[in-house]
Amino acid sequence: MSEDRKITVAMSGGVDSSVAALLAKQLGYEVQGIYMRTWHNDDANAPLDHCPWQKDSEDARQIAQQLAVDFTIVNMIDFYKKFVVNPLVEGYRNGITPNPDILCNQFIKFGALANVAKENRSDALGTGHYCKKRKNYNETFDIIEPTDKNKDQTYFLAYLKQEQIQFAEFPLADLTKKEVRKLASMANFITAKKKDSQGICFLGKVKIQDFLSHYIGKNSGNIVNLEGKIVGRHEGLHNFTIGQRHGLNIPSNSDYNFYVVIGKDLERNELKVAFESEKKLYNNRFHVYNLSYTNKEFPGNCRIACRPRYRDPYQEIYFEKISSREAIIEFQKPQRALASGQVVAFYESGVLLGGGIYA
Repeated sequence: MSEDRKITVAMSGGVDSSVAALLAKQLGYEVQGIYMRTWHNDDANAPLDHCPWQKDSEDARQIAQQLAVDFTIVNMIDFYKKFVVNPLVEGYRNGITPNPDILCNQFIKFGALANVAKENRSDALGTGHYCKKRKNYNETFDIIEPTDKNKDQTYFLAYLKQEQIQFAEFPLADLTKKEVRKLASMANFITAKKKDSQGICFLGKVKIQDFLSHYIGKNSGNIVNLEGKIVGRHEGLHNFTIGQRHGLNIPSNSDYNFYVVIGKDLERNELKVAFESEKKLYNNRFHVYNLSYTNKEFPGNCRIACRPRYRDPYQEIYFEKISSREAIIEFQKPQRALASGQVVAFYESGVLLGGGIYA
């Protein structure tokens, strides 16, 4: 960061983005605070009574006033519905498990919002993500692990392109969460002790199953085991994901061996289950598609690391390239319950390389 530059800071009403704005101002930036409104409940019957956007936007506005910086609310509702909500609903309808946070970063925060920042003549978009940005000798940029490894959010940025990374700034790169809250407290921010948001941002306290049921509807079917025997009933395949064992309402064969979801048959509307001990959840070879690269494509075949899911530890894989958009990845250790539609993030020595989607 440097002085005499203008930065638009995405302020969500949380402690992280509050401190990101604080640090940007301390570093000499001209700061423009901006809150994205991403949801409007135009269906009175939709289960979204607790959507927190009004409280969050007012908290963000108060922080901006304390910092004496400009603040505005931008309408991203149509963009969000097109690029996040609709793919989320259609994904679950088709039996896969999309990641809305990754879609939001790819298309909304570092897409539509970054465009707004550029229109406002900002030199960068700042966010409260825990990650670092590094400039390379060839004038390209990489995303790397932050100081606080426990809060590492690089996984959620796996689908950013080089031009998006170039325009981004991450003021919290060298701070821990504890330090961020301390800075917020010293600044007397109302967000200092505010709890971190959990789950999908626009849902608030509403369970995703209730939201999906409203848009997809109930579609009862059978729960079957490996032998094809009916062992229970379900109210819709969208309520379940691979590896899930809660909410099945079918008996186990012991206190330590539960039925878990191993698959979905969309044509027959059947939920497939097996006991954990039967090891049907584990595999070490996966087809991934829709590959994306933060800097450059990988060579045809190589050994790299990955995070199979958010918060999973690094795993070494053999990356076998089919095309620029598809590959086979093979883990050294079998992985449990990796569901179609989920994202795998690729790394090398702590540098985020890109991502792919499990087929």
